[in-house]
Amino acid sequence: MFTVGKIVNTHGIKGELKIIPTTDDPKRFEKLKEVYIERKEMHPYKIESIRYHKNFVLMKFEGVNSLNDAELFKNASLKINREDSLPLKNDEYYISDLYDLKVITQEGRLLGRLIDIIYTGSNDVYVVKNEETEKELLIPAIKQVIKQVDLTERTMHVELLEGLEEL
Repeated sequence: MFTVGKIVNTHGIKGELKIIPTTDDPKRFEKLKEVYIERKEMHPYKIESIRYHKNFVLMKFEGVNSLNDAELFKNASLKINREDSLPLKNDEYYISDLYDLKVITQEGRLLGRLIDIIYTGSNDVYVVKNEETEKELLIPAIKQVIKQVDLTERTMHVELLEGLEEL
């Protein structure tokens, strides 16, 4: 399952929820009939309505009709099944698929595993940890550096730019 948003607050008194989308395309919610809410357990909820306000998605679920009902959802994650996700373009990957990839230089040297992704304004930065030395390397997620991603083999081949400190 993919996380597509986080419920940060209620909106109004009729059960609407204010959601921060964690997806590239917030309009994608319009294509969904239901989402899963993860709190202590995961439960599906049918979407009654969706609208947008500033950088938030305002969503109402069937059966959630009051401020008190909506309060129970605060800080929960919104998830969807993988098959409900949007199709990817060439050289695009779901973020969850990138975690734990082996990161290897073009020369075949293992740098470590991708353990985290830092979201910056311009491009993402991959945090690669070398398991032997415990050191971390920050790699910009740009075409000049990321040469090949093979999800079947669970590898990412990179060409380190001059100035990137190697492990």
